[in-house]
Amino acid sequence: MISYSAIYTIIAFRLKEFFSEYQYSLLAPITTNILFILVFLTIESYYSLSIDSNSFVKFIAPGLIIMIVAQESYDNPSVTLINMKQTGSLDDWLLAPISRIEIMLSLLISSVIIGFIIAICNLIIFSFLIDIQIINYIFFCYYLIIVIIFFSCLGSFVGILFNTWDSQSTFSNFFVTPLNFLSGTFFSITYLSENFRFILYYNPYYYVVKFFRSCFYEGFIFQTNQNIFILSFIFVSFIITAYVYVKGYNIIK
Repeated sequence: MISYSAIYTIIAFRLKEFFSEYQYSLLAPITTNILFILVFLTIESYYSLSIDSNSFVKFIAPGLIIMIVAQESYDNPSVTLINMKQTGSLDDWLLAPISRIEIMLSLLISSVIIGFIIAICNLIIFSFLIDIQIINYIFFCYYLIIVIIFFSCLGSFVGILFNTWDSQSTFSNFFVTPLNFLSGTFFSITYLSENFRFILYYNPYYYVVKFFRSCFYEGFIFQTNQNIFILSFIFVSFIITAYVYVKGYNIIK
């Protein structure tokens, strides 16, 4: 039987923690994206950059939104779990009448809420700097949820398996960051040579970024095969993370 009150309590705890540390959890990622936009706006004004007949800044803006959401979706659960391991407070969750799967679901749901808050805040601020607007709201939410679930599963996986900040940051630096930067956030695949395109063709995150960007343009086309590939990858990551939670690998420091 699902303990809804326990899930609600964990979600409320994480949201309270998110807003109480707003200078790190909200202002920091927003400031980072503003700096990106200002730098590229300055460069574009001098060099008249464009990608696929669009302004370069308008092209990268959706990618910046989803990139920062992905990074924060990974950081939030992994930081929470490692911090609780080091302080010993994770034992309280494990002793409470709530299963480990319910703990995982609580982390995922709270990450979805936090991810949407970060995305909307970035979108509002971007709208004052550039001409950007959502055309397809349904798929905007759909792909945003997909990204949050994947990176939250990744963060939950790392938070359970590792006990130190070095391990968390190492995984972020050598996997999460390269995955973000090699997903077409700052470039179009049409500008790559055929020898390098296969890297993106087999990267499901590239398709998420591509479709998420298309939500800001007219003529969005839902491609079934690529979306099945994305959902299959998300499903596998969810199952692996759930398995680790059930088995309890390294869950107690």
